[in-house]
Amino acid sequence: MRRRISVLAVTAAVAGGVLFAALPAQAATTAVARQSVAAGGAISVNIDELRQQSADLKAKAARLDQEGEHEAAQRARAEANALDERIQAYLDAEENMS
Repeated sequence: MRRRISVLAVTAAVAGGVLFAALPAQAATTAVARQSVAAGGAISVNIDELRQQSADLKAKAARLDQEGEHEAAQRARAEANALDERIQAYLDAEENMS
């Protein structure tokens, strides 16, 4: 029983350390982005470029699936889905602004 508790404690500490280490990297923003948001300036995004990146990632995922690299294909699909969600969020935000 003692061994199980210590293993759980170590596992929780490692998981907490990983989350703590990953948080600042994801939460960091560039100074330029902060300035434009603080100034209330518009942020321009090239939707067509993002759609092309998404299509490229989907094609890469299909190619990786054919090559038998299913995990890499799954990661590429996840990136493409994240891009698609970002595109939709940008479009929704633009629609709500007008």
